[in-house]
Amino acid sequence: MKKIAIILFLAFTTYSCEDIIEVDLNEGQQRLVIDASINWFKNTSGNEQSIKLSLTAPFFDQDIEPANNAIVLISDTNGNTFDFIEDGNSGIYRNSNFIPVINGTYVLSVLYENEQYTATETLKSVVPIDYIEQKDDGGFLGEDIELKAFYTDPANIDNYYFFEFLSPIPQIPTLEVYEDRFTDGNQIFGFYTEENLEPGMDVTIRNYGISERFYNFMFTLLQQGSEEGGGPFETQPATVRGNCINQTNQDNFPFGYFRLSEVDEVIYTIQ
Repeated sequence: MKKIAIILFLAFTTYSCEDIIEVDLNEGQQRLVIDASINWFKNTSGNEQSIKLSLTAPFFDQDIEPANNAIVLISDTNGNTFDFIEDGNSGIYRNSNFIPVINGTYVLSVLYENEQYTATETLKSVVPIDYIEQKDDGGFLGEDIELKAFYTDPANIDNYYFFEFLSPIPQIPTLEVYEDRFTDGNQIFGFYTEENLEPGMDVTIRNYGISERFYNFMFTLLQQGSEEGGGPFETQPATVRGNCINQTNQDNFPFGYFRLSEVDEVIYTIQ
């Protein structure tokens, strides 16, 4: 249990008082976090890949503890096995001979602390970004820069997209997911806006092809993390489970996801 002292300062005209309220916070069970994002950027071989393993920490802890000494591998349906070797004690496991195949099925296996974790996923393709459109009078007050990354959705195929926008301004990237249920076969766009963008700044735009299951996973995460996700007195968000399963002890489930994507990347300079 952790005790947090919350100091309440009440200023009055003739005096002030100080109350200390002690809040007991339960610490949940420490769990494995699997960040297994296999990204095949267009016009590259895709042979160099990495997987990050870490452990959950109490809410107010600043440090993320790596999960060391795991045995990590990915196998495919062609009989290939790709071993991921930890880089020092970083919790980052690397492989340099991975073979990406569009629509290929892959199985992730992680052995950590005598428990076996597995996940199965398909490598999804993605169409290229056609062009970027910039608008300088966006936002509620007409003062924000808006970017639209247009792409053409293939017709008569269910497609799911994961957009990532990285700029010099925010500390974390802007993430969006899209499906083509109402836009099948049309040219559509990923959307990004930021009020502090300035001419000359570079914005990295990445479009990932993803599975329907990962789309649903990310959609739920983004809904919970958005500013419109509810007030402070609403029910707490539910734990969002990924596709990784603890085969040894299902009660000790991990967090994270095993995803394989073809990626198209454009670096756009603000005009």
